[in-house]
Amino acid sequence: MPASLAAVKHKIESTKSTRQITAAMQMVSTAKLNQIQHHTQSYEVYAEKVKKMLSDLVKSHNASAASASHDAYAALFEKRPVKKTGILVITSDRGLVGSYNNNIIKQTLQLMKDKNLTAENTVFLTVGKTGTEFFKKRGMNVVYEYSGISDVPTFREVHQIVKTAVQMYDDAVFDEMYLAYSHYVNRITSRVRVHDVLPITAESLMEDEEESVQDESPITAEYEFEPSDTEIIAGLVSQYAESLLYGAILDAKTSEHSSSANAMRSATDNADDIISSLELQYNRARQAAITTEITEITGGMTAQE
Repeated sequence: MPASLAAVKHKIESTKSTRQITAAMQMVSTAKLNQIQHHTQSYEVYAEKVKKMLSDLVKSHNASAASASHDAYAALFEKRPVKKTGILVITSDRGLVGSYNNNIIKQTLQLMKDKNLTAENTVFLTVGKTGTEFFKKRGMNVVYEYSGISDVPTFREVHQIVKTAVQMYDDAVFDEMYLAYSHYVNRITSRVRVHDVLPITAESLMEDEEESVQDESPITAEYEFEPSDTEIIAGLVSQYAESLLYGAILDAKTSEHSSSANAMRSATDNADDIISSLELQYNRARQAAITTEITEITGGMTAQE
């Protein structure tokens, strides 16, 4: 077999092996996506109920960021002068997820540009090795990092992340916090979300309220509190802050699995295209070689005559 034909055949076999790997990885990512989707959907129901309950209680209590300064739950509502801004960035620990990490980092840098944030007035909390390495290499102040989150993270597993973020806000390590992560829309589409989470504002609690009110009859709720309303709301505020961060981690992990499945599917499709092209190239080269041999044989016979 001519050297060129052997090289093409080797490429075909190598590409077929790669295709088997990417197809298997696609199946694994799809299985992980199916597993986490049910968990995420169930948690979203809980998080929405916590938000609705807190919103109702705050309205009933006539509490807001301005009027709640004397209450125990005021810390997460308190809007203070911003000296430091914290950004919690959720990325993946590994590659092979398409543009997943690049899009998150790009939007985070855009946030810094829009808010005039620099390495001096910004601190980062990073979940995932990719984000940690990126911001450290650029001299950013990474005050907390976490890696190795499981494919379907439980609240117990990420509780330390949530607790640390809230505690740092309480300790004035930063005076406001933004969250940057990839939101899962569907199996084809993910969208980067960058929004503020601390301090909690009345606006964030009341958002989407108008839409829900249109579907419900106007009922004025009256509450009797045991223990005091302040203690109940204090507990709910903490749960709400935790639900925001844990929900974002679940959402980001769902988006990561989706991006991985899509990236591996694209790689598998590309491998199929390359194999088809190489097989065509191989067949043409083989035909050319056979034609050359026939021509040489015919020429030799003619010369003998």
